[in-house]
Parts: sequence; structure tokens; C-alpha cells
Amino acid sequence: MALPKPVKSYTPEEYYVLERLAEYKSEYYQGEIFAMSGTTTRHAMVGTNLLGELHAALKGKRCSPINSDQRIKVEATGLRTYPDVSVFCGPKEYDAEDSQRDTATNPTMLFEVLSESTEGYDRGTKAEHYRRIPSLQGYALLSQDKAHIELFERQADGSWRLTEATGLQSSIALPCIDVTLHLADVYAGVEFDEPTSLKVIQPDRA
Repeated sequence: MALPKPVKSYTPEEYYVLERLAEYKSEYYQGEIFAMSGTTTRHAMVGTNLLGELHAALKGKRCSPINSDQRIKVEATGLRTYPDVSVFCGPKEYDAEDSQRDTATNPTMLFEVLSESTEGYDRGTKAEHYRRIPSLQGYALLSQDKAHIELFERQADGSWRLTEATGLQSSIALPCIDVTLHLADVYAGVEFDEPTSLKVIQPDRA
């Protein structure tokens, strides 16, 4: 019986060197590097629309949005990852282990566009990591299969409150960055699959 090969453990500094040379993005957690999955056209369109709406709404204000190239470190857990959109209010703070100062640690709000392959992770483990960021006041999960946004807001007692908006006629307020998103704008140009209908099969009659 062959013994399993040991998994190589990387230091954060090694990860950062490899990440700058890589052709694709990877997450880092507890010494391991995990390649991030690719995206669909709908995922890319929702993310692009979202960034455009946030950029227009926040122009000239103290908060600013950044696309998925911005790497985030969760100081409490050590996770390094790339949210689809990040919003920072005030000067950025950076990971001391990243000599190039490319990894921010103090986002005010984060956004993830859900995909079939990562939805469980984004809703579960990754969301748990995000909630450990002291500066974070809200994070939102956006469906790419329908016009639907879930907003989680940090409350004064440390709990998180969920607010949802569904349908192209809906809007959702993001109080922590003083922005209201209109779903018709966020999902502009996105073509959704037609809902699958059940076919009724009549039993044979003698």
C-alpha cells in the first residue's frame, strides 16, 4: 500500500511570490494554495455591472470600490482571497507579510457573485472568514441565475442581519457605504435561463 504524498506547506511570503508569477489567481490558507475556479459570462457581467454602479455612486465620496484583482487577508484566520468587489472607506491597511503591499486587510464591504461550483463555499466557510474582519460592516451575495441580492449587515451587538431583494424592479440599500443598488442596473444585459417546466405524462388508457 502506497503512502500518501505529503502536501507541501508554503509560507505566506512564498505564496505571494508564486501568486505574482502565476497566470491565474489562487487562495491561500494554512500553508496550502488553492486555484480559484473560472467564471461564466453571466458572472462576469454581473460583477462588471456591480462595479460600475458602485463606482458611479461613490465617486467623490470617502469610499471607493475595487475589482476582483484586489487581494484580501483575513487577519484572524490567515485566509488570503479575492472577493469579486471590495469597498474601502478610508486609507487601506496592508498585510505585513506582503512586502509589495498588494494585500489589504480592512475592507468596509465585500461582494461575491455566486456560481454553481463555489456557492456552498461562499455562503459557508468563506462567509465565516469574512465575519472575522473587524472593519467589515456588510457583505452581499449576488445570484447570477436570477435577479437576487442577499445583504448581510453587522449589527451593534455583533450579530448579522439579512436583507434580500428579488426581481428587476427591486432595489436594496447598503447603509454602511450609503448606496442604493437597483437590480435592473446590476443585472442589465444579463440573460437568464428560462425556468424549467414539468411535463405531465398521462397514463396509458386501456
